[in-house]
Amino acid sequence: MHSIIVVGLQWGDEGKGKVIDLLSEEADYIVRAQGGNNAGHTIVVGSEEYRFHLVPSGILYPNTHCFIGGGTVIDPKVLLEEIDGLEKRGVKLKGRLHLSPYAHVVFPYHRILDRLYEEQKGANAIGTTGRGIGPCYADRSLRVGIRICELIRPELLEKRLQGVVSLKNQELEKIFSQPPLSVKEMFDEYRVYGQKLESYVSAVENRVADGLKRGMKILFEGAHGTLLDINFGTYPFVTSSNTLSSGVSVGAGVGASQIDHTVGVVKAYTTRVGAGPLPTALSLQEQALFMDNAAAREIGTTTGRLRRMGWFDAVLVRFAVRLNGADSIALTKLDILDSLETLKICTGYRLHGAVLDSIPAVIEDLEAVEPIYETLPGWQVSTRDVTRFEELPINAKRYIQRISELVEAPVSLLSLGPERHRTIFLQHLLKK
Repeated sequence: MHSIIVVGLQWGDEGKGKVIDLLSEEADYIVRAQGGNNAGHTIVVGSEEYRFHLVPSGILYPNTHCFIGGGTVIDPKVLLEEIDGLEKRGVKLKGRLHLSPYAHVVFPYHRILDRLYEEQKGANAIGTTGRGIGPCYADRSLRVGIRICELIRPELLEKRLQGVVSLKNQELEKIFSQPPLSVKEMFDEYRVYGQKLESYVSAVENRVADGLKRGMKILFEGAHGTLLDINFGTYPFVTSSNTLSSGVSVGAGVGASQIDHTVGVVKAYTTRVGAGPLPTALSLQEQALFMDNAAAREIGTTTGRLRRMGWFDAVLVRFAVRLNGADSIALTKLDILDSLETLKICTGYRLHGAVLDSIPAVIEDLEAVEPIYETLPGWQVSTRDVTRFEELPINAKRYIQRISELVEAPVSLLSLGPERHRTIFLQHLLKK
């Protein structure tokens, strides 16, 4: 295999960062293609922990080239801070990090409006990160967005800002009774960002296409999770980009036929951050049987918010496998279940007496479903130091195999902890 897409199959936070990090060791190119700094990966290397928001985590391998594609939205201040933080820790980015001129830029009015929209919704707020991602994508669709190719051209940046800020000020003043923003102040600030980022901008899409043609090992890293997809997620409690494998392909400027394998990352249970339905949410009594959020590593990388936890939902994951055309799944955080006496897997939903084997499109229906559970025995021994699938406790193997059957996809990788070495490969993917 030469080209692989890694996507999340739940609501994000599935452990994609570790999977991407492991596959990056074998990759020549790593491509980030959608989302913004509302996503995050945490990577553990020895005793060091790295938190990524915009830069592909594969940058930690010195021989890789990392690309931020045209489907992303970039807050230049955040990106420069991330670059500076990595360089201070000895990670060299010059000549290795490449930024697409087609990516759109997040401006202060996007962050301000993100917050104001959420406040206006009141009890119906969806729990955005407040980083301006949604309003930036909205401007892209409204065709009033400003792209990286214009950020690095001061005369174009000033011209674009004069047009769009007048529109935003009308919205801020007339609808929200907020003070207007200064075009000059914004231009003076963002012109500097453009100057600092200019050396990173290159023909990303052409370079990736050329790499595919030459048979290079290319890893496309997805952000967020399938159930946050703007089209097919649990709308409106979703993100603002297409999080499916097809969305990654579009955002990277790569035809779907160029992808050899899609890996869907999924936790051995379910979590989500922010508002929205979680059909298999743990009861208070069940929550007490699990580790707390800190011990279970269930605190958001980007937001710092506690993730809600639930039993494994095979209905959701099977839906996600089909949407992505996932060829295999990477099952993560199996170790978090080590102490449990029994485990539940949701195999279907009951809604108003009818049994459903797929997700209802209407959010009120999904909130009303009653999960149909299958109960399996736990294994109650630590799996963290297991190095071969055959060495896993019999009940752990049965649990994994049952998940694979229900979601209709084979398991290619198991993760038993955040460290790189706590991983079992059942199938080698980007092997050189």
